[in-house]
Amino acid sequence: MDFTLYLITDGSLFPDREAMLQAIEAALEGGVRAVQLREKDLPTRELLALAYRLRDLTERHRAGFFINDRFDIALCAGADGVHLGQAGLPVHAVRKTVGDKLLIGVSTHLREEALEAERGGADFITFGPLYPTPSKLRYGDPVGVSALKKVRTEVSLPIFGLGGVKLHHCTEVREAGAQGVALISGILAEADPKKAAKKYLILWGEKK
Repeated sequence: MDFTLYLITDGSLFPDREAMLQAIEAALEGGVRAVQLREKDLPTRELLALAYRLRDLTERHRAGFFINDRFDIALCAGADGVHLGQAGLPVHAVRKTVGDKLLIGVSTHLREEALEAERGGADFITFGPLYPTPSKLRYGDPVGVSALKKVRTEVSLPIFGLGGVKLHHCTEVREAGAQGVALISGILAEADPKKAAKKYLILWGEKK
């Protein structure tokens, strides 16, 4: 797990797919080293076609590539891993199916979910939402950095802080024990995703 910026896609931010791919490529040029394809509304064949394109793009930039929930798509596209939500298949069932062919990330929002992910065989987790963000309203109030700090003491997996993480939050998220941050709008909604990615990496201490 040699990345700190975990970029999550959101096609609703763009007028079309090509615009999204261009923004992702710019973010990769800025230093992003892991991308999660998270387009839940796409039909299977369209999702697979997009996964192939993103696999090619991430390989060119030597970045990890993950598919949200669909481990079958991840295997077909040659992705590095799958990222599981709380409403889908449990991590232990996916681990039993894919073995060591895929890395497994898990979205967690509570201490108990984080512990369960580790017991089930996850390789890393996202934890949040840490701060207010429209994309995570359904999960209720933000859990806050204090919850992340507590989970860090109980879980040995790499943790990526998620939810409303802005540039000025980077220091406290890092000091709470996160390996990195998972981002959508913090990079993809910016006019210059390449520059946005670089700014996060500078504040995380990776670039000067």
